[in-house]
Amino acid sequence: MTESLQSPATTIRYETRAHYDRDAVHAVLDAAFVAHVGLVADDGRPVVIPMLYARVDETLVIHGSPATRLLRTLGKGADLCVTVTLVDGLVLARSSFHHSVNYRSAVVLGRAEPVTDVDEKGRLLDLLTDRIAPGRLPSLRAMTHKEAQGTSVLRLPIREASAKVRSGGPIDDDEDYELPIWAGVVPITTTHGAPLPDPRNLVGLAVPDHVTALVERS
Repeated sequence: MTESLQSPATTIRYETRAHYDRDAVHAVLDAAFVAHVGLVADDGRPVVIPMLYARVDETLVIHGSPATRLLRTLGKGADLCVTVTLVDGLVLARSSFHHSVNYRSAVVLGRAEPVTDVDEKGRLLDLLTDRIAPGRLPSLRAMTHKEAQGTSVLRLPIREASAKVRSGGPIDDDEDYELPIWAGVVPITTTHGAPLPDPRNLVGLAVPDHVTALVERS
């Protein structure tokens, strides 16, 4: 049995949709790469920012410019809330009250830890790149020391988290099943489109295999 990540702050009211084991939380986090990061900034205002992220073992890795307010605040050890949501379908019921969506979501709470070692920052940024575009790293120019120094990288330990999943068709009132109203699910999927080459590519450069594979996998 895997360790539970449940806490009073992550407990979900709909128990049938709640998951607190690491495997369930990891599955949602690994299916996306954009998270909404929320915190209370230095001026006391709540801020929520969409950010790229990657799960590396038992931590979430986020990054950005050291000059941004979010990264400055988080670098001081602010508490934050990271949420990830994937919408899988529209659930169309026989009444507006019972309409819903099929989704997978995760919430991770905690305090971010700034990564100060330049080599470790470079390693984590490479992992983030590989998470978004698998197989691309070997073809790239290596990140410079200056580039790594000029990027803030934060790690959030996954110690307090929950996942929530809704799947299946509509759940209507018993008497509504006799109504002549179509009900069902309209799936929603995210796919990669055909690659659009940079006009400044060198003449004759073909689309690399790892980019083709990225499109084919979707």
